[in-house]
Amino acid sequence: MKNELDKIDRTLDEMLVNLGAIVLKLAAVSKTAAERRALAQSVHQYSVCAGRSSDPRVQRLRAELEATLQPQLKLVSSR
Repeated sequence: MKNELDKIDRTLDEMLVNLGAIVLKLAAVSKTAAERRALAQSVHQYSVCAGRSSDPRVQRLRAELEATLQPQLKLVSSR
């Protein structure tokens, strides 16, 4: 039984890694406000699922995805 649960856990982690990679690609092309809102929802849902995983790849993707929601800072020079 434990062996079966471990196999399911590993399979779910693989799925989360693949899903995280897809959402990360979407983050790179999301431009409009509606796309950014959809991305934020996807990142939130991913983070909830990833919070239950102990796989370091899943946790790394979670951090990367959450970082995509941070506002981009622009360097402004005044003279």
